[in-house]
Amino acid sequence: MINALKRWLKPTRSRLSRRIVFYVFVSVVVIETIILIPSTMKREKELFQQMRSVASAQIEVLMNLLPSKADASQVFDQLRRLQGCSKIVGGTLYDLDGKMIGIFGEPPGISFSEITTAGMQQAKSADGRRIDMAWRQPQLNRANVLVLRQDATAVKRELEAFILRIAGLILIISIFVTVGAWSAMQPIVVTPILRLRKDLVLAGEAISNDRSTPDFYAASVHRRDELGDVIAAFNQMYRRILEAISERRKAEAALQQSLEQVRSYTQALDTEMERGREMQKNFLPAMLPQRTGWEFAAFIEPARQVSGDFYDVFELPGGSVGLVIADVCDKGVGAALFMALFRSLIRIFSGQTSLQGLDCHITESSENRTSPEAPADVRLSHRTALEAVGLTNAYIVKNHEDLAMFATLFFGVLNPSTGVLSYINGGHDPPYILDEAGTIKVHLGPTGPAVGVQADANLEMRQTSMAPGDIFFGYTDGVTEARMAEGEFFGEKRLLRLLKSGGSSAEEMLKNISEALEAHIGSAEQFDDITMLAVRRLP
Repeated sequence: MINALKRWLKPTRSRLSRRIVFYVFVSVVVIETIILIPSTMKREKELFQQMRSVASAQIEVLMNLLPSKADASQVFDQLRRLQGCSKIVGGTLYDLDGKMIGIFGEPPGISFSEITTAGMQQAKSADGRRIDMAWRQPQLNRANVLVLRQDATAVKRELEAFILRIAGLILIISIFVTVGAWSAMQPIVVTPILRLRKDLVLAGEAISNDRSTPDFYAASVHRRDELGDVIAAFNQMYRRILEAISERRKAEAALQQSLEQVRSYTQALDTEMERGREMQKNFLPAMLPQRTGWEFAAFIEPARQVSGDFYDVFELPGGSVGLVIADVCDKGVGAALFMALFRSLIRIFSGQTSLQGLDCHITESSENRTSPEAPADVRLSHRTALEAVGLTNAYIVKNHEDLAMFATLFFGVLNPSTGVLSYINGGHDPPYILDEAGTIKVHLGPTGPAVGVQADANLEMRQTSMAPGDIFFGYTDGVTEARMAEGEFFGEKRLLRLLKSGGSSAEEMLKNISEALEAHIGSAEQFDDITMLAVRRLP
């Protein structure tokens, strides 16, 4: 007996069987409950109809006792005798115009307008202990409307008893169906699934430990149902896994060999990129010129290993100083190569006095490449140097147009003796000239398009001057477009506030701005190269 009970309860140890049995039980209960709801509503309707029939009979008897010409007060006096009869606890009598003739006992909850307009015949109270019923003129054979309130406590008790009887029946049926499903679960579903689970464990151990194929229960089972399909799928899956493992081992060996090659190539590439970075750094001035009464400072921070931004400060014939800040389109190696090309062309075409220690004399071009609107007092030496921008533009368009590479570039020629600054701005962010208080005196806006875009570009040369205490500040868009992790840009307003605060020297001003940029970017990845150039005329 005990052993039989244990075998019968064995399926309860299976989570799947418990879940299925639970779903079966819940499903039966839900179905029976759905059937119970309309049955209960029907039973309630029958009980209320019985109450209405009894009340209608009582009303008919009382109405028959009245003379045919009885007035409204006589009708009310006759009907108030209904109080205490059967389950009637109160009522209200109206004439056909909605005027209340009288009320007795508990006032009903139905109003005259609800009866005549909405057609309401009866309404149950919220607690179910009262029911209001209405009788209109045809039912009373009088020009009146009657509303009676009746005690529905007995109906409520009857419904509760009815629900309990049906609920008990539902519970018995549910238990019976659940026990039947429970009993059938063990041999049909639970045992095969548990054995298949054991096969899965054995298969996993065999695969992970590289053992031979064990004896599977699934190999000896042939079923023509869904579980049989699962078992067949398991056998097929195991065979495919073995084949895949064999192929994977071959692929791993080949991949390891390729990985070693990639690692070697990556190391070589990193080495070359680092060499390129060092070479590009050598393109920039190792030391800035030293001129009495002037300070020169520069800052550059590439977004990648190599940069498309560059700056340059170099000596020109006649004692002038060339100032260049530029931003080549795109980033990475391509931009870095063109950065070197632009820098070299500007230096060579501007007629600098030396190149890596070698004298380089440039013949002055007789062709005037300046705009006719250029100021008449621009010195010839300045104009000759600034023609380098037009020559560079023509060279890039002619020889490299198919690469669509260009640069925004500011090239200024400074006369340290007078503070006169002649310049061309090829589509670059306007540099500023600020006074000692940090107030912007001049925006050196674009005087032509970006360099390398169009062969016949009109590059206008302009002139300004720097008074003692003035500061020239040039930058690339990597400054204002530096972004924090949340995506907010550094912006021109922040830059202007920092320029306003200034510093004791050009070097200190660039240091303050670079520290503010680093704090703004924070943990975010630097999006673009950052380059700044500052020139200060000492007071």
